[in-house]
Amino acid sequence: MRAEVIKKIEQNKITPHLKLRLKEKTEQFTRELFYTLFDMETDVASHMESLQDLFSELVKMACWETHKPCYEVWENYTNKLPGILELLNLDAKAIFECDPAARSVEEVYLSYPGFYAIAIYRLSHELHRVGFPLVPRLMTEYAHRQTGVDIHPGARIGASFFIDHATGVVIGETTVIANNVRIYQGVTLGALYVAKNLENVKRHPTIEEGVTIYANATILGGDTVIGANSVIGGNVWLTASIPPNSIVSHTPEIKIKTTTNEK
Repeated sequence: MRAEVIKKIEQNKITPHLKLRLKEKTEQFTRELFYTLFDMETDVASHMESLQDLFSELVKMACWETHKPCYEVWENYTNKLPGILELLNLDAKAIFECDPAARSVEEVYLSYPGFYAIAIYRLSHELHRVGFPLVPRLMTEYAHRQTGVDIHPGARIGASFFIDHATGVVIGETTVIANNVRIYQGVTLGALYVAKNLENVKRHPTIEEGVTIYANATILGGDTVIGANSVIGGNVWLTASIPPNSIVSHTPEIKIKTTTNEK
């Protein structure tokens, strides 16, 4: 019976390149990359060497398609890291300057889940942009698990981005976000509907510069453009574009009944 069960399991392991070790190594790579860029007690030079070794392991596990651009990626990626770090420092500054609860910029780096999610997104985006398989998505899914923020590495996000409170935020693959945008918890920037034949179609909205989107707002559709400097109120549902400098609000009907105890 034991041999029969083993045989059936082996027959149904049908994905030849599925190696769960890739997920574990990607998470290790992500953590070490974050420490290398931000931790003052982490030596950059020595950790860049260990990161290169880790990346070589990721290449061997993830790049089973020989035509994919894997083996030449590392040097170009490392050349991008200073620019990515500059962007992330702008993100941290934007969070600190916009949130009265932030007592120091160190607090932002250490304790803000929104910043961590943005950081891992930016670090994964460059790998996604050059077509490196699987690893960028595993990086952002690791951040998703840690923070509750789901940013697809294919999204395009400008400078000084601020996610407040973070939990429940979803930003789809073809989303475009300009500079100085602020969003709050529970915001979804998603697609109107999902179909496999839309793989190469812009399915998610464009958010122009200076927009603020408050909690639990949902904005859907690849043709939907939120004009610059607009404010989207909490719980708003949008599937159409709005012009710059708009204020969109949702006013629910709230009824309050007060009872009194009569003797």
